[in-house]
Amino acid sequence: MLEQRRPIRLPSHDDLIDHLVRSTALPRGEAARVVLDVLAYFDETTEEYVRRRHRELQTAGAANAEIFDRIAAELPHRAVAPPELSLRQLRRIVYG
Repeated sequence: MLEQRRPIRLPSHDDLIDHLVRSTALPRGEAARVVLDVLAYFDETTEEYVRRRHRELQTAGAANAEIFDRIAAELPHRAVAPPELSLRQLRRIVYG
């Protein structure tokens, strides 16, 4: 017997979605997707962000020394900036 999944209940952001629909050319469904994408982006933990950016920059061909310097420079500009991390701490997040 297959287990039936319940739909995920997300907090309502109707006021923000309504604002986007009024102030842009986005249809409601697209505005809702944008809101959810932005919220997911800012919900990312520091560790998840460091790992994701490392993968992205490595895929783009950057060397590790450049990657870790760049991530260290980016972190203070996150919406909720984490404590300052040393290059060693950044490497430990990626490599364990």
